[in-house]
Amino acid sequence: MTTARRIRITAGRATVDAELNDTRAATAVWQALPLAAKAETWGDEVYFETSLALPEEQPRAVVDRGDVGYWPPGRALCLFYGPTPASRGDEIRPASPVTVIGRIVGDTDRLRAVRPGDPVRVERADGPGGPA
Repeated sequence: MTTARRIRITAGRATVDAELNDTRAATAVWQALPLAAKAETWGDEVYFETSLALPEEQPRAVVDRGDVGYWPPGRALCLFYGPTPASRGDEIRPASPVTVIGRIVGDTDRLRAVRPGDPVRVERADGPGGPA
């Protein structure tokens, strides 16, 4: 049995935990932690640049609320909590396909408090705790 790889993302006043999946991209992010960046927003998406240059892996053009994605063109991690300017109807559509690397655990609406330029820190979460 493997232990879930849980990360904590703090962006401005918002903090969320996420569990990484078993993609190669998720493993690369886990190994690169901690990460620091500046937040950007695009509709109901928070994204931030990383130093990681990763190839597409099972790219998805439409994602689910709470998905954490890696966006290869921007070398960015993306946190999806609602429609973006590219969405059609209620779908959640990134600017271009992303590799889904995990899911936010708990309330994604916390991300509404994030503003462009807010500092972002991504680190390994301590133990199985954190917000539910």
